Amino acid sequence: MEPTEPTESAEPTEPIESTDLFDAIDRRESSDHSESLDSPQREQSSAHRSQSATPAVSQPRSSAGVTDRDPNDSLPIAVFDSGVGGLTVLHECLVSLPEEDYVYLGDDARFPYGAKTDAELRACVLRNTRFLLERGTKLLVIACNSAASAGLESARELAAAHGVEVVAVIEPEAEIAAAITDSGRVGVLATPATVAGGSYLRALGRQRRELTVTQVAAPDLAAIIQRGFPFSEAVVEQVRSYCAPLRRARVDTVILGCTHYPLVRPMLQRFLGREVRLVTAGHALAAAAERILEARRIASSNRGEGEYRFVCTGDPDAFRELGTRFLQLPLGDVELVDL
Repeated sequence: MEPTEPTESAEPTEPIESTDLFDAIDRRESSDHSESLDSPQREQSSAHRSQSATPAVSQPRSSAGVTDRDPNDSLPIAVFDSGVGGLTVLHECLVSLPEEDYVYLGDDARFPYGAKTDAELRACVLRNTRFLLERGTKLLVIACNSAASAGLESARELAAAHGVEVVAVIEPEAEIAAAITDSGRVGVLATPATVAGGSYLRALGRQRRELTVTQVAAPDLAAIIQRGFPFSEAVVEQVRSYCAPLRRARVDTVILGCTHYPLVRPMLQRFLGREVRLVTAGHALAAAAERILEARRIASSNRGEGEYRFVCTGDPDAFRELGTRFLQLPLGDVELVDL
């Protein structure tokens, strides 16, 4: 059903501990609901379970009938974002698939994406996708919610001509949120472009569960983070104001609808309340990538750690400094590209 405006309801219940999220999902799965959410694997390590009660993303469309290992298994996984926010997704990929090689494109010359029109976003997505496909990749990850909201289908159409799958944020987060909310009241904190595009409303509406959705646009939050989030009192009050409508709606689950936002998760958790569960896309995307690689027989045969490299369209030195701080790994040389 289509999500509706938030309505007044009981106070949110006490939070479920992360190790109990599997049971929470199991309790909510009906025969209809289980068609859209695969049962999570209980063998996953407890280190992954905090957000890792992650319903599986649908299997890749092109995986049927693949039996032999693809010679392209040595190509890197490509990830792109408007800046450093997508490093939260790359981090999960590095943890879950350490043997793979990666190339990360930060289109920081055109940051922020969240203020652009759909047409502008699609142009950015196609430009980035074309560049990464020409460089050579076996899987494309769109680690930007605004880009995925406006340009996912365009990217998939272009990548399909090269035999490359595309995975993106939004749908995995919607599946998680629908599975773990107790009250059915879900909040979405996102950029203006993502909110206006309605992609989360559509994704949540496909979850076969009655949900009440409150969306809040945060025009400046990604930019604050991209600048290194100098925490003045004015910034703190601004972030608090973004959280206020979600508190008034008494949501018990909030989707962080921009890959920059997990970088300030502690502050958001404080303003939203400890009982509110925060949903991000990193682990779900890494899990989806792993399934696609295995299904298409293009997982790396490397037994050690893979390599990663970075390219950006803006200032390489600034990107390296900020990216190193966020990723907590040395970025090395950052290549400047003109797209």
